[in-house]
Amino acid sequence: MTHGQHTVPPSEQSSGAPRVATIPRPGHDDGEIVLLADPRVGEIPVVDCGEPLVELDETFGPARSLVRAGVAQRLRRAQNLLPEGLRLEVVEGHRHPADQQSIIDRYAAEVSAERPGLDPYELEVLTSRFVAPIAVAPHVAGAAVDLTLADFDGPLDMGTAIDATPEMSGGRCYFDAPDIPERARALRGILARALGSADLVNYPTEWWHWSYGDRYWALVTGAPAAVYGPATPSLPHLS
Repeated sequence: MTHGQHTVPPSEQSSGAPRVATIPRPGHDDGEIVLLADPRVGEIPVVDCGEPLVELDETFGPARSLVRAGVAQRLRRAQNLLPEGLRLEVVEGHRHPADQQSIIDRYAAEVSAERPGLDPYELEVLTSRFVAPIAVAPHVAGAAVDLTLADFDGPLDMGTAIDATPEMSGGRCYFDAPDIPERARALRGILARALGSADLVNYPTEWWHWSYGDRYWALVTGAPAAVYGPATPSLPHLS
């Protein structure tokens, strides 16, 4: 188990029990990944602390993404924990609900075409390996970032491109994927130690996705509630 990744106790799969959305964790015989479509994520209450969205500065790359103020603070802390010569490059932060829905629709169509006959719940579960349902989406809350490590020459090879789907990457997008180069594995470890020490958690099907304060973070850490719900940019030039 890496920094920022915690084991969530599995639900009992008995007759009449609620359906759960989990998949095996690569390289862990007794581990599981709780997916964002799991009902336990949606059951987490949200008590929004009201923090604004802020723009990340150029030290995190050219995207200048928006995130909650508390997320920005923790990213700065993580940046300072990296070995000399490395930095975080954030590719995306806050995402508009319409953009989230567009990604859901596009990937769900890909999954459905590859696996015809899925019922709606099965399709939602498999889709949530790569993109969260809008109701619980960390990006929509400004709580999540997609990011990588970079050096003076630019982004480093972390084993897959950011946003490589499970199908596209042969599962190497999973943080714990066993069949990635040793260098990529070491870099993922460096990333995890810095971000985990700054209180962010990883979504284990995407090595690049880290969040703080959302419902998934609350489930993983045992917090009683999420501190960030859906967010909207308030400054005119950021809308």
